[in-house]
Amino acid sequence: MRLHWLQHVPFEGLGIIEKWAIKKKTDISLTRLYDGEPLPGQEQFDWLVVMGGPMGVGDEKQFPWLTREKKFIENAIKEGKTVIGICLGAQIIADVLGAKIYKNKEKEIGWLPVDFTPEGIGTLPFSKFPSRFTVFHWHGDTFDIPEGAVHAAKSEACENQAFVYDSRVLGLQFHMETTMESAKLLIENCASDITEGPFIQQPEEMVSTPPRFIAINATMQSLLDSMAE
Repeated sequence: MRLHWLQHVPFEGLGIIEKWAIKKKTDISLTRLYDGEPLPGQEQFDWLVVMGGPMGVGDEKQFPWLTREKKFIENAIKEGKTVIGICLGAQIIADVLGAKIYKNKEKEIGWLPVDFTPEGIGTLPFSKFPSRFTVFHWHGDTFDIPEGAVHAAKSEACENQAFVYDSRVLGLQFHMETTMESAKLLIENCASDITEGPFIQQPEEMVSTPPRFIAINATMQSLLDSMAE
């Protein structure tokens, strides 16, 4: 298997996905969009993973590479690739599929539960998930569920947390790939996001319980195993 991933900022990497891919003896390649690196041909990869970033889906004037990234993702979906988007990545996929992206009513930052819908649990990626699971969040925007996609998860603060499209395209608003190290990088580089709010935790609380990272990382790897079957 060949996995290509798209990076929007240097401090948001693959997290546990990289360890999973290495364990599976996967060929990993990368495009650093913020550095102007070229995108590969569609024939050069099987899986595409689109990571997060602090910019918005509609910020093409400030980040012109967003335009070619969207076309690249659209083509990957048309070519039948497995496509996974996390946070900004999920929002871009939703946008490519024709859904609306907008500010959520509340920011979600830190450890908060998501509830998986019966339809979501009925899909392969989430078939082994509990109905409720605490995950790591860091977002202010959200998406509508694309037409034809399964609404897979929601939370108290954000109705649309995950979707599955055509059984091989997955959008996750929340993070299960995040490790303790990558959470500290987010805190360091996006500290201005941590304001007062009912769904915003302080840095010390986010990194105070290492077993939480172990739990979400194990679940993320289980999800990837399901998608690889």
